[in-house]
Amino acid sequence: MWHKVSPISFRIPYIKTWKSAWYAGKKWYKGILSLDLKARAILEKELTGIPLGDVLVAKNQDSIDVVVYTAKSVLILGKTWENKQKIETLLTRKLGLKVTLEVRDVKNPDLNAKIVWFLVANQIEKRMPYKRAIKQAIAKTMEKWAKWIKIKVGWRLNGAEIARKETFKDGNIPTQTIRADIDYATIRAETVYGTLGLKVWIYKWDIYKK
Repeated sequence: MWHKVSPISFRIPYIKTWKSAWYAGKKWYKGILSLDLKARAILEKELTGIPLGDVLVAKNQDSIDVVVYTAKSVLILGKTWENKQKIETLLTRKLGLKVTLEVRDVKNPDLNAKIVWFLVANQIEKRMPYKRAIKQAIAKTMEKWAKWIKIKVGWRLNGAEIARKETFKDGNIPTQTIRADIDYATIRAETVYGTLGLKVWIYKWDIYKK
């Protein structure tokens, strides 16, 4: 089942939570959702080339709070936080509401699926062989005591005429256990011979709640 359903959405009522924190009725839902998506699109464009984790958006009555998790917070904040103020000003002007940006460090970047696929895609785009890049990422993740990792790559690998998929994995994973904390992410890598699709699953540990 977890191959057909996102592992994150499958566990939201239990050990996962939403990436957006706001509520709206039918009349205002469309407008607030567009603000949420627009804020994420602006951040993705402005922070291109920076390994980002989760982006949390919370809307209050007259303001928006954005929390960005990253492996390199200095690149976002700047030496004197001038980059942070610039991004806040840009978001406030584009969205029409006061925006507060908070940047937090990811404690274990090698256990974050989004950061792992960013590093793999970045190496592939720089013409490193995809097998080497993926195997290096798997080795680093398993060194951080991850229980399992799987990376799937597909399309015209190494410029082949026929598209194909390859799967690389290490360790074992419970496919139906909801208490298993599984991080999941997808991305595209733009290479000289076409676009490659990447999917990353990382099984960290089990979460027990009453």
